[in-house]
Amino acid sequence: MTDAYIRHWRAMLAVNAAVMLGVFVHKLTLQPYIPYIHLLVDYHHGFIKRALIGAIVGLFTAKVPVWLVFALAGAVWLITFGLFVQLFRRTFGFDRARLPLFVFTAGSPFVFKNFLFTLGHFDIYGCLGVIIMLLMPAGSLAYVLLAALISAVLVLIHHIHLLMYVPTITAIVVLRYYLTRPVTRLHIALGAGALFGLGALFLAAQFLGTMPLPEADFVAYLKTRMVDPSHTELLQFAYVWYQPLSREVQDTWERLPSNLLGVPVYALLLWLHLPLWRVFKQHIDALHEPRHRQIVIAALIMISLAYLVMFAMVFDYSRWISSWVVCMVLMLLAVKTLPATKPVAPLEGDDRKTTILGWIITVLPRVGIIRPF
Repeated sequence: MTDAYIRHWRAMLAVNAAVMLGVFVHKLTLQPYIPYIHLLVDYHHGFIKRALIGAIVGLFTAKVPVWLVFALAGAVWLITFGLFVQLFRRTFGFDRARLPLFVFTAGSPFVFKNFLFTLGHFDIYGCLGVIIMLLMPAGSLAYVLLAALISAVLVLIHHIHLLMYVPTITAIVVLRYYLTRPVTRLHIALGAGALFGLGALFLAAQFLGTMPLPEADFVAYLKTRMVDPSHTELLQFAYVWYQPLSREVQDTWERLPSNLLGVPVYALLLWLHLPLWRVFKQHIDALHEPRHRQIVIAALIMISLAYLVMFAMVFDYSRWISSWVVCMVLMLLAVKTLPATKPVAPLEGDDRKTTILGWIITVLPRVGIIRPF
């Protein structure tokens, strides 16, 4: 890559850092409605869905300040970003030829920028779990057990993780563990048992994890955990812990006509990442074993189908499409570790069109939560 283009890609890294800082500062000015409640809800009244983070926070403090939302979520973001950088360095390297790919992954408005805009929401915990599974050695059955443990924690944080990130964790376990050794009955039994247990945990959270007391009493309890109980506007979404699945699906389908208006925007944003998708396809095509290629394609279909189910159930479309892209990026890193017949050329940083697309995704600050931007 020529020096002129190198300067472009290095400048994109600096601009990305500035944009991320700007998104974070902007986020600090917004009220953390749902994220704050998640720090208040715990297991005081028994097994409750979406209560794990609040229960852990409760071990350290009886009163939860609002600033803790940003402090905790910011720390998780920094850890996740740092581990992603380490994973990218270990998988692809960090020489000048890899700068364009890093810009199209870490600098994408779908990925860490959007995690900053959704600061305090639970999406990034799934990304962190997947990165841990990619960094950990996959040398024994302990790897499968670790995947099951991380997945269970994610489901307890929010049961929708069963569709959002658990399929990607499952795919990575298959690629990094089951494809690298002869599969025995013990391997199959352990994997099937883990999937069955996660399914049971999801059903328990979804259908048995409802709040066992009237909503007014629930809100009164949440106030006892607030540093400033006068900020009752922060509790306006307490009804979420009482809303049945049927109501969530109904709300989603009622919003569907307006949400579908964002599809062309999502399509355009995905097209802007065309160099990334091209490199991903090249890595899949270069796999040494046809069976590996087939399993990777099946895994990508499985992950995408899980997101389609989620799109039909919950209406936060901008978050879901962003997390889908995150899963695709992490799957690219997983595919890179499989044996290949030939090396794949780095993303072409000297190409004018690629550079223009890189600048566009660099200046885009984020995708959003429900609707694009």
